[in-house]
Amino acid sequence: MSSTIPGWPAAVRPPDAPGWREDAVAWLLDLCPADFRAYTGWRRHPLMLAWIAERHVTGQVEVMRQAWRDVRLQVGVHVPPEALPGLLEHMTTEGRRLAEAQRGARLLVEALRGERWVPRL
Repeated sequence: MSSTIPGWPAAVRPPDAPGWREDAVAWLLDLCPADFRAYTGWRRHPLMLAWIAERHVTGQVEVMRQAWRDVRLQVGVHVPPEALPGLLEHMTTEGRRLAEAQRGARLLVEALRGERWVPRL
């Protein structure tokens, strides 16, 4: 894998580069609840951190999708009509960010398992 892999987190050096695991741990901890930083095992076992972070972000993606389906009926009627388009745009932006984070976490799981990306011709 390298930093040219589509979806590879920009803040994480390519696998096998010096310090890439530390970059990965820092990036993954940023995806998780702040309380995860208290568990020293995550740093000692970055594959486990990547595995749980990917699931955590997947849950957030699913929640955002459900919120998108529900927002107009459950919240839209309670905010000023002119506010809803902007709020929907925020949700769209956050949904994209979460989908990118999900892909990055999945790639880190693969890299930490020793899988290496090979471009196809």
